[in-house]
Amino acid sequence: MAIRIDGKVISTQIKDELKEKVAVLKAEGTEVTLAVIQVGNDPASSVYVGNKKKACEYIGVRSLAYELPEETTQQELLEIIADLNKREDVNGILVQLPLPKHFNEEEILLAISPLKDVDGFHPENVGNLSIGRKGFVSCTPAGVIELLKRTGIEMEGKECVVLGRSNIVGKPMSMLMLRENATVTVCHSRTKNLKEITKRADILIVAIGKPRFVTADYVKEGATVIDVGIHRGADNKLCGDVDFAEVEPIAGAITPVPGGVGPMTIAMLMKNCVESVELQK
Repeated sequence: MAIRIDGKVISTQIKDELKEKVAVLKAEGTEVTLAVIQVGNDPASSVYVGNKKKACEYIGVRSLAYELPEETTQQELLEIIADLNKREDVNGILVQLPLPKHFNEEEILLAISPLKDVDGFHPENVGNLSIGRKGFVSCTPAGVIELLKRTGIEMEGKECVVLGRSNIVGKPMSMLMLRENATVTVCHSRTKNLKEITKRADILIVAIGKPRFVTADYVKEGATVIDVGIHRGADNKLCGDVDFAEVEPIAGAITPVPGGVGPMTIAMLMKNCVESVELQK
């Protein structure tokens, strides 16, 4: 039976380590501050924002909440971001996505200073990642790396297949695995002979947004399977992109949904916030 990689336990370890760092910074006179901007009241976004606020409270980070009405204009939001970019008492800026339809998301994300872009979405931070320079890394892929490291799963020299090529998960994930000296293949909706490729993987990372898509016949026996997907099924239960019940018996290690990658995303956001203090110096 596969090892279950527990994201709740590992994310709590990370938050406890950050709590200590934040206490040291406070004693030196630095208060870490995250500004969270939410436009409209999308229920899923409200849950995420609530979780981010709880995490800030837990580790001792001050959070500033900007809860803006749906009808806020692009210009109004850009002005708030410009003001937060200038403020020396604000270390991180996070705009909760998705934004309402009338916004140009790309322009909004570009407006955030790369030194305060704790989500790691700014092109400058993405570029830094691709050439191995310091900068913020997108939180979900960074969380996956921590899960693997803290579970003692060797990445160096291993064959890793990333299923999905999104800017938020797939692409940064493949670059982080390269940084760990894995041999990386990226698959997507146009990939031919998908099962043949995924069955070669020592580490299979799935982020395609299709519920229970990956079944046992995609997975090599003993492989580590990381499931980034999250969906609510017709039975109102959460599931991932991997058919957990079918894959768990043949995997060597696997992340459950919920309780796998999800908690790590917020833990890594908090880590980026704390690291922002050093970057901004």
